[in-house]
Amino acid sequence: MNTPGAPGQTVSFSGFRLLASRFGGLHLFILLFLAISLVIRLVLAVKAGDTLEINPLGWLLVLASGLFYDFLAALYFSIPFVLYLTLLPDRIFAHPLHKVFFHLFYLVALYILLFDGVAEWIFWDEFGVRFNFIAVDYLVYTQEVIGNIRQSYPVPVLLGAIGAVTLLAGWRIHRAGWLESSFAAITTLRQRLRHAAWFLALPLLAFAGVDQSLTEFTSKNRFHVELAKNGIYSLFSAFINNELEFETFYRKRDEKVAFARVKELLTSPHAQPVNADPLDITRRITHPGPEKRLNVVQLTIESMSAEYMALFGNTEKLTPNLDRLAHESLTFTNLYATGNRTDRGMESLVLSVPPTPGRSKVKRPDNEDLFSAGFLFRERGYDTRFIYGGYGYFDNMNYFYGHNGFDVVDRTALNPNEITHENIWGVADEDLFKRTIQEADRAYGAGKPFYFFVMTTSNHRPFTYPSGRIDIPSPGGRQGGVKYTDWAIGNFLAQAKSHPWFDDTLFVITADHCAGSAGKTELPVARYHTPLMIHAPRHVPPRMEGALTSQIDITPTVLGLLGWSYTSRFFGQDVLRSTPDSRRAFIGTYQKLGLITEDRLTVLSPQQKVSFYRFVRGVGQERQELVSKEDPVGLQDAISFYQTANAMRKKGLDKKLP
Repeated sequence: MNTPGAPGQTVSFSGFRLLASRFGGLHLFILLFLAISLVIRLVLAVKAGDTLEINPLGWLLVLASGLFYDFLAALYFSIPFVLYLTLLPDRIFAHPLHKVFFHLFYLVALYILLFDGVAEWIFWDEFGVRFNFIAVDYLVYTQEVIGNIRQSYPVPVLLGAIGAVTLLAGWRIHRAGWLESSFAAITTLRQRLRHAAWFLALPLLAFAGVDQSLTEFTSKNRFHVELAKNGIYSLFSAFINNELEFETFYRKRDEKVAFARVKELLTSPHAQPVNADPLDITRRITHPGPEKRLNVVQLTIESMSAEYMALFGNTEKLTPNLDRLAHESLTFTNLYATGNRTDRGMESLVLSVPPTPGRSKVKRPDNEDLFSAGFLFRERGYDTRFIYGGYGYFDNMNYFYGHNGFDVVDRTALNPNEITHENIWGVADEDLFKRTIQEADRAYGAGKPFYFFVMTTSNHRPFTYPSGRIDIPSPGGRQGGVKYTDWAIGNFLAQAKSHPWFDDTLFVITADHCAGSAGKTELPVARYHTPLMIHAPRHVPPRMEGALTSQIDITPTVLGLLGWSYTSRFFGQDVLRSTPDSRRAFIGTYQKLGLITEDRLTVLSPQQKVSFYRFVRGVGQERQELVSKEDPVGLQDAISFYQTANAMRKKGLDKKLP
């Protein structure tokens, strides 16, 4: 039986002196938080499977780092709890009604922790990492994200299971009486403040002096690094650091030197600077002969990794149409996407710029009237449209395209009779392509050439599509999504052939990004490898092009095929007129910035960190290894490009030309 002690004393309860104080409930919560976090880590480790490495010392570092960040996350999470326990008087705290409320509060807190575990599993299943900037971004678009989860997972079953486990844990806590002793403790406000000071001082100190960089020392395997993190801590860290100042967090050069180097690298016999201004990379691109006023339809496939095509070694026969087209088109076999999000791909394809830290320009403020492909085509009298099967407010797409040279056609423009199938992300790709043909017919009828940026959605979770199209029933997982989109593209081109504009159209088929960018290294090159085919039988001879190509090179290369002369602020180049030593590719996340040259990768990271890799890419083989020897040219060029791109954004030098 428990008896209240004198003020400031704790009461021993069933041997749990840690729980027998005003803050006993908090102590128990932190222990539960640590235990649940450990279970989450172990479950994710099982999920990661053979991507992990057997290394006892390494695993001790992972677990130690994980415990450290779990404890910090628990302290941050507990701050409201600490304030509550400190300020509430004893007479209210020990009241029977408050005891009921306190137990209910505990149930809610436990439910949140268990819900987080399930959410982390789902996020890892999709991206192969802990919560990060993507998760923060998704919180803005709750309708699409929640709808996607509901259509992809048995949500009622999961929520019910979480509730059942929560009730079982709550019942066990109640039966054990682990909270009862805290109600019996008698305290003074001064004593509570002294106790609370520790719980508040520790997270305050951690906020001032700790970030997630400690996880980087646990292993060179990126999956180990992710397991060394805490999901809740990572989520709030990403929220706080969604804007990274290049000048503060990355290595840099003198600004004029950086601009001068970029200007030098972008200069060629057919790309000459327009002035001597050291902070202006504007060049005049020249092509001999008359310009071609061909139509351009850019099909940007959602999450299309090159690894799904037989051309690149896949044996599942998922892309028969794309593989056939690859041999009938100008096909680039060594192309790399700049990022791991749709908006990052759009940025590179429309603006031809390297990724900068934090958000893409698609979602940044002051992203109007940028130097873009849309304006270049519109200035030549083209009908320019962004055609999307989903709702274009997602990721700020409609605003971005609408203010950078495009008219917008999204899900809201489609009538019910135009829709064969839809899910939370948008209409089926075949419906999107039917509308694309209608828009092309309309432009052709008006006597205008057209440039359409068409963005698909079917190759995205929940991977649903009309029945009877392919031999994988819907929902068919990633394989079904890829195969259906392949079918829809084949069907689209077959139908387009009967229209009078087909013969004079360049069909540019590529991806916004790969299906996943997680790997054993911080920027796994193979996970950024995407296809690119330019299909125009009457104008572009088919062949395989193995030149190193960046996603930002696609628009300049297409303009080169059209024979256009124009003034450019693009960072990309016409790969078909480039020399081997001038070719480069940019890959990155919202923090890591990579530059690929030949078989080398230089990675810039926050806290002025730099990494150097050698890699081998080819059908049936992948190898990437960290090297200790610095690549001085790669480093200076990486800094120059990223510093210049960031400076141009901040100074407004990325706007369209007057």
